[in-house]
Amino acid sequence: MLEKQSESVGVIGLGIMGGTIARNLVAAGHRVIGFDPDAARCDEARAAGVEIVDAARMLIAEARQILTSLPSSEALDQTVAAIGGVSESERRGLVVAELSTLPLSCKQANRERLDGAGVVLLDCPLSGTGAQALTRDLAVYASGDAEACKRFAGVFSGFSRVNHYLGEFGNGTKMKLVANLLVAIHNVAAAEAILLGVKGGLDPSTLCEILASGAGTSRIFEMRAPMMVDESYEPATMKLEVWQKDMALIREFVADCGVSTPTFSATEPIYEAALEAGRNQQDTAAVYAVLQNCSK
Repeated sequence: MLEKQSESVGVIGLGIMGGTIARNLVAAGHRVIGFDPDAARCDEARAAGVEIVDAARMLIAEARQILTSLPSSEALDQTVAAIGGVSESERRGLVVAELSTLPLSCKQANRERLDGAGVVLLDCPLSGTGAQALTRDLAVYASGDAEACKRFAGVFSGFSRVNHYLGEFGNGTKMKLVANLLVAIHNVAAAEAILLGVKGGLDPSTLCEILASGAGTSRIFEMRAPMMVDESYEPATMKLEVWQKDMALIREFVADCGVSTPTFSATEPIYEAALEAGRNQQDTAAVYAVLQNCSK
């Protein structure tokens, strides 16, 4: 059994986002225990000072505060099943902050399962990319039990720049989907503007520098414009194949709310064209290449 410490934090899922979060928490002075089924990810985290366990249930026995950063609904279902499989004494006082962007229906169903097991689940998706996670430039959209969210304030500050509390469970995911709708639009708008300027004969570097300082800029422009100008889309800060999952969630939320979103809808075929061109592993900035191919 690992030696317990008061500042122990568990991280389940050590991928691009979860692994970076775990490393930042170690750097911030937390004892971090991690689990991931991928051995290579575990090795990377271990090298940064994260204590690795062989199963999620072993991690649950070591920490009262757990972060989950997972790739799919199935992964969350499996994690919740593991939590439910430990003894009642090990579950006592456990709070889980779910950081992934997943269907709200999945999070709500798993919240009910954990509530029956005496465990609090929070809905706390993140705004930001893997590249932003490296510099702790993330925003936490926390929702759920207010007191439980307060308990996580110190943990959140170890890997993010701001923590927003949004009230009832599920509001975090709703806010993330609204924010991602803007990301989808801003990304394509940045590509469109840069291509217009370049085709019009403007110097690409000067174009990006001036646009970044003007009224039309955005965080997405500032991050993705250099990639577009250089036509360099790897390594990805957000892979197109992963982004399509988020696009589907936005589309579902839009339909549920009955809102007209013509600008968002106009971006969808552009992202789909990038995937059809075999750019699955490239950054979403690769929509610039799609627009290039559509231009004279």
